[in-house]
Amino acid sequence: MKKGLKQFMGSGMAVSLLTLSLAGTVSAADSATPSTVPSSLPSKNLIVLIGDGMGPAEVTAARFYAKKFLGKDRLELDGGYYVGKATTYSQASPYTTESGAVTDSAAAATAFSTGNKTYNNAISVSNGDVAKPYASVIEAAMKQGKATGLVSTDNITGATPAVWASHVRQRSNQNAIASQYLNSGVDVIFGGGKVNFTTKEDKGKRTDKNIIPDFQAKGYQTAFDKKGLDAIPVTAGKALGLFADAEIPYVLDRTDSVPSLPQLSQKAIDILSQNKNGFVLLVEQGRIDHAGHANDLPANIQEMLELDATFKTLVDFAKKDGNTSVVVSADHETGGLSLARDNVYELNVDLFNKQKHSYEYIDGILKKAQTADDIRKIVADNIGFTDLSDEEVQLILNGDGSSYGRGGGYNAVVSKRLAVGWTGHGHTGVDVGVWAYGPIADLVKGDIDNTDIAKSGAKVIGADLAAVTKELQDKYLYPMFKVTRDSKTLFTARSLAESLGIQVAWDEATGTVTFTKDNQKVSVLVSSGAITVNGTASAWVGNVDNGKLYLPLEAFNQLTGKTYTWDSFNERIVKN
Repeated sequence: MKKGLKQFMGSGMAVSLLTLSLAGTVSAADSATPSTVPSSLPSKNLIVLIGDGMGPAEVTAARFYAKKFLGKDRLELDGGYYVGKATTYSQASPYTTESGAVTDSAAAATAFSTGNKTYNNAISVSNGDVAKPYASVIEAAMKQGKATGLVSTDNITGATPAVWASHVRQRSNQNAIASQYLNSGVDVIFGGGKVNFTTKEDKGKRTDKNIIPDFQAKGYQTAFDKKGLDAIPVTAGKALGLFADAEIPYVLDRTDSVPSLPQLSQKAIDILSQNKNGFVLLVEQGRIDHAGHANDLPANIQEMLELDATFKTLVDFAKKDGNTSVVVSADHETGGLSLARDNVYELNVDLFNKQKHSYEYIDGILKKAQTADDIRKIVADNIGFTDLSDEEVQLILNGDGSSYGRGGGYNAVVSKRLAVGWTGHGHTGVDVGVWAYGPIADLVKGDIDNTDIAKSGAKVIGADLAAVTKELQDKYLYPMFKVTRDSKTLFTARSLAESLGIQVAWDEATGTVTFTKDNQKVSVLVSSGAITVNGTASAWVGNVDNGKLYLPLEAFNQLTGKTYTWDSFNERIVKN
């Protein structure tokens, strides 16, 4: 039993914050270009547009499409707004062996909303066994009296919107994210993900818990389709729009009852701009990422074009308003898209517009196919290919070997015919583009890190991220924890103790860990988990798991003289 303290307590993990200097200012000669206005004037409003999964190749593919089929020389993004590129890496994970070289949306979005790096899956909390919340630009803007909004074609409790108005250790806790939105103060919330507002997890089981009436009771006008969105007056003040149970359908698959991203964005602006103090708005085109994961280029392009149209909506408002900054970027690239493949110097752009529906739409139809002729008919109906080889048919029938199954096989066949390649179904670590209009353009020029988007956004509207972060950290902690077989919640002892200013000592001879603060002492016999408090035996029991000692929250309350409580739904300690 005589093992060192680290073996039982675990080692702490320092949060490394990347701080990059902001780019220089533009010259007077540059000030007349579309992407800049005089930088001496701060912005009243800030709009952040994120193309989830939008890497350089995705932008290029959409540009090829626009030139070929829309008669446009360039994308709206190409109109003088490109200012540079951003790095996207995250931090090493406390849960896996991931190094952080390739980010997920949660870590990336935490970076560009709060200005801090963290680990993959974290929603605006720090790294380590005991995480602390980071405030977002939206949360800081609320302190200025500004209106705020979140708009996404993804589930609105997905990672990219979630980081702006919620805090959890794991992005999968979407019911908690929805619940935190209720008390977040965000004025406009538009997206998919209705299911997370109408059900909750209770010990692993889905149970009915509709919180939409709670939003309505707080003054939110609600909408669930295009007609409902149109009916919300610009004077609504607060609005909640949930336009799908999960993600909003792909552009290729939508009906007229589903609002587009430009329409959602315009309605959000109309409502938020009623606030005389200004507003901050996050808009996400979330399904570029999903199409990239699936390797569905035709669907990907349509989502990209919707982002481009949304950018026009946003920048048109900014130009007319004269006091708005707009910044556009991506959390990461998805799929490892290559425009050309197999050593052939060609790209079959003329086929980019043939697909009628996304893989998602036809996947259920493909699953029901029983013969090669069934597959041939489905493919011919959806994309017009009438000459499938036996090998292509078999690939679709067998699936591509991934979780996408026959839909993945279909996408593999289509991609090869379009002469595009993919490295896989995941994210990649490439830098992503940055576009901007207004005073913020000066601050995000050149080679930046994604954290600089948050820092620059806060600077341009005069928001104090540090002050609001302190308020949150004075109230909450997000520790690692475990639930025992008898349903007791225990917390990593060393790291939580250190975060609360408690001294920790290890007695090698007795195999005892002692925690002291002021005149309070709690000792734990590691071999049994037995706990004594100030020399008296206690009913509390500790537990060693994977080399880490866990203790009940009551032990920390005893040591600190505080009454900390455990919010199991949001998985956080509340510092009462």
